[in-house]
This record gives sequence, structure tokens and C-alpha cells, in this order.
Amino acid sequence: MATIRSRKFLLPAAALSVSLLALAGCGSEGSDSAGGSSDADCTAYESYGTFEDAEVSVYSTIVDVEAELLENSWTDFADCTGIEVAYEGSKEFETQIGVRAQGGTAPDLAIFPQPGLLADQAENLKPAPQAVSDLVDENWSADWKKYGTVDGTFYAAPMLANVKGYVWYDPATFEEKGWEVPTTWDEMTALTEKIASEDEMKPWCAGFESGEATGWPGTDWIEDAVLREHGPEVYDQWVTHEIPFNDPQIVDSFDRVGEILKDDTYVNGGFGDVRSILSTPFAEAGQPVLDGQCAMHHQASFQAANWPEGTTVAEDGDVWAFMTPPIDASQGTAITGGGELIGAYADRPEVQALQTYLASAEFANARVSQGGAISANKGLDPEVAQSDLDRQSIELLQDPETVFRFDGSDLMPGAVGANSFWSGIVNWLNGSSTEEVTQTVEDSWPAS
Repeated sequence: MATIRSRKFLLPAAALSVSLLALAGCGSEGSDSAGGSSDADCTAYESYGTFEDAEVSVYSTIVDVEAELLENSWTDFADCTGIEVAYEGSKEFETQIGVRAQGGTAPDLAIFPQPGLLADQAENLKPAPQAVSDLVDENWSADWKKYGTVDGTFYAAPMLANVKGYVWYDPATFEEKGWEVPTTWDEMTALTEKIASEDEMKPWCAGFESGEATGWPGTDWIEDAVLREHGPEVYDQWVTHEIPFNDPQIVDSFDRVGEILKDDTYVNGGFGDVRSILSTPFAEAGQPVLDGQCAMHHQASFQAANWPEGTTVAEDGDVWAFMTPPIDASQGTAITGGGELIGAYADRPEVQALQTYLASAEFANARVSQGGAISANKGLDPEVAQSDLDRQSIELLQDPETVFRFDGSDLMPGAVGANSFWSGIVNWLNGSSTEEVTQTVEDSWPAS
């Protein structure tokens, strides 16, 4: 997926700076400049071995303050093992990682934001060591391991994660109006109709503008509907093209979402009509929930960082979120999301040591405890999360009853997931029919 989209999961620098300053304030006098402790308990890292004059390079899309938080997460590991981690974050990762691999300047480790990009690079990667495979078997679901596996070979452990499909709302408004949080899609549709009939605010506000990636929030809507209506088997067939993009089941899900997004009476509170969705920046699209101009906003867990400074995100706060409810109750709890995968271009002992640490529960706890991140690692203690929403998301990801599927467009070929699907959403909201749009996307699917 394009760099623009990959970075949407990162908290804005201002929000993360608060976490970073808080961490700095908690440091002891023995803390070094990177945020680690010079008197760290190294017994926890003995199994990784010790190295002299060893350096491991890491390349990723993660930049700015979040990059500092990521580096903080391995400082004690580096101090105790003697491994110097040379980290580089780049907004051009998706285009440059292939160039570097082709030119012989690949990093030792790369943090891939999409399984599709990982698969493109598999021929250049080293199979993951057994220790990494064992950790993933222990602490992650089989689905997560599958995303790091290409043609039967396991290359990359998952790292962090995000949860999509949240519907954001103002608890005080719901209580005042007597609205109940819906537990099924039909209830959500009925609530939408009720709010529209009261004519005090629009039921929904939305924004799909994101520069070159305009349209991607709409793909999230469609993916949520496909998974909740037709289940994981059809979802998997769709994203792998075992069924065509314009399969009748997918057309049904498009039309179901269109019943909301393409109706001027339901959208776009605070901004305009249906077409205003395309000119409304995704990061600003939820604001009318706080302003009383719309009741609900569909966006991933990272939306928590898009609210204005001082907004309380809690069940009894200024804003909270419920998971998009099921369409077919027999499908159980099904959610979509994303995350990163760590692949290796080198297999030196020090590279494998860091690769193993990044797959561990210790790393997950170290990173999540700093805020602005979650993980599906079963060894992660939800209580270390810095917000109620993060804790809720972690518990959803760790629940063995939860059906999780990676963002569909991230799994599709780039020509579709980062191109025709996005532009198809734009055309769809501009008036093109579902049949026209799904046929155009189907025609764009690479022959190979």
C-alpha cells in the first residue's frame, strides 16, 4: 500500500510528544540519552547472547516521534547484547526497499507495513530462524503467521497492529437522545434512519481525502462489510482473487455500504452532501461528532489521535467507539486491521538475535507501554496500554474467538489495492454504479 496510507496509523507528533516527555520525566539518573537505562537488568536478555562491535541496520516507514519510541523499545536489549541498532525511517520505504534490495544495499531488517510488499521481496529475504517461528507459534494466531509466509516459507514475524472498523460517537449525545449502541448491522441501520428522521444532525460524517491515496477509508468500509456479511472464507477468496472482484457477494456488500454513504440524508454531517466526503480530509472527518453535527464516524483505532487536544476518549468521556456490528450473527466477532511484519535480508547471528527480540512479548510490552501502539501478541499485558481504547483493542486481538483479517486492500496487488480500488471508491461516490466500479476494478487485476 502506498506510503501515505501506511503512515496513517501513526499518531501525530504532538500527541506522541506528550508520551515521550512523560517517559523522559520518569527516567532515572542512570538513563542514557536514548531512553534506556544504563543499569538495565540484563538477565532478561542473556538468551540472545552478547556481541562485540556488532551492528544491525533496520529500515521502516516509521518516522518522527514514533520512531523515537520504537528505538526506546530496544535500548535495553542493545545495551545488554552489545548490538548497535542503526535505525532509519523513511516516507519512501515502499518504493526504496525494492531499489535497495536490487542494488545490493538492503538493510539487515525491514519492517514491512503490508504483506503484499513483503511477498514482493520474499525472493530477497532470509527464512526466519526457528526461534522466531517458535515465538510466533506461541504468541500469535495462525492467521498472523500466514501473513509472514510466502509460498510455504515463513519469513517475517508480526510486530505491532491496529484495529479497524470502529464507529466513533459522543456518549453524552447518545444518552441524552436515548439512542442505544447497536449490536447488529440492522440495528445500526435502524439507528441511522431514526437520527435522520429527527433532523437535528446527520447520522454520519466521513472524509476520504488523502492526497494520492484518496478513497482508502471507503475501502475499509467495504472490507468490514464483506467480512461481516460473508465471513472469512469469502473474504480470503476475494483478496486472493479466487473469486472475481465483482462477485455478486462483493456487489451486495458494496450496495449495503452504499445505503449509508451514498444517501444525502445520512451523510455528510458538518461538511455537505455525499460528494463532500471526497474533499474532506480523513483526519478531520470525525470533528462534527464533537460539534453535534453528526452522530457517528467510521474509522480505525488510530482515530483516537485525531481528536483535538484535551478530548477525553473513554466510555464516559467526550468520545468513544463501538465495533462495527455483525451483519450475519453466525460469523461471530470479526474484525479487520493492519500491522507490520519484520523480514531479514541477512542472517548473521546478531541480526537473528534482534529479529527474535522483536517477535517477543518483551518487546511488545516495552513498546506498547509507551503509548501510541498496540499489538496482537498474546504475551502482551493489556494493562500496560496507555488508554482504555488501546486496552479494548488488545483484548479483541487476543481473544481466541475473534476472527481477524488483515486489511484487504493491503493484501491485494498494488495495482488494485493501492490504485483501482481507491479510485473506484472515488468514482462510486461521484455517481458510478456498483456494477461499473467493481467491473473496472476486476479488469485492473494483474493477469499473473
